[in-house]
Amino acid sequence: MEITFIEARDIPDAWFTSIWELMDKGREYIIERGSYQGQKRKEFEFAVIKIIHPEARPLIPTMPEGSSIPPPTDMDFVNSYLDKLVNAHSKAENEMYTYGQYLEPQIGEVIRMYREEGFGTNQASMAVCDPRSIFLSDPPCLRQIDTRIYADEKKLHFILYFRSWDLWGGFPSNLAGIQLLKEYMADEIGKGVEPGETIALSKGLHLYDMYFEVANLRLGRSTNKPPE
Repeated sequence: MEITFIEARDIPDAWFTSIWELMDKGREYIIERGSYQGQKRKEFEFAVIKIIHPEARPLIPTMPEGSSIPPPTDMDFVNSYLDKLVNAHSKAENEMYTYGQYLEPQIGEVIRMYREEGFGTNQASMAVCDPRSIFLSDPPCLRQIDTRIYADEKKLHFILYFRSWDLWGGFPSNLAGIQLLKEYMADEIGKGVEPGETIALSKGLHLYDMYFEVANLRLGRSTNKPPE
């Protein structure tokens, strides 16, 4: 598998750079099982995205002035996603799960762990899903929020793993919501801890073919290739 490494300043930068790289280097294939079965998807074989300042505002991408391209998300959606992340009771009748049912009990324990037992641990990792998730028609995409604090810098870093990840709308919404969670947790831990970097990994960061045209428009391209 080819590993694509992207280092970005903030979430909008990570989104734009990932789209640029994906349209150049992504593997294209037909979806045989999962969302949009039968359609084409362009995907990184494995992506590692390092975001140095994910706290920088705005958290979500904005479109160029005068552009007719609709933004991929908005803060109302980000806040609703945050509720699904942290609230175990946010599950709607038509939903098979919410991230909150897995994460809510673990968030408080990670906060307690760092606040009461110190920063020298590798155990402050939050898992998403259970053994039954494999049988769902649409199992959770986010699978892990791992965390790290080094005593000499006092920054709460997040390391994320997504089994599958929609780059156009999901990526910016998810990262913005998870950043708000990180900021809350850093504040609750106290002891001078501030929000740190986000490192996101995925073997399924992709664009569906229905977004190929708008992705190229956002990149200022008329084809999949960068201008000479």
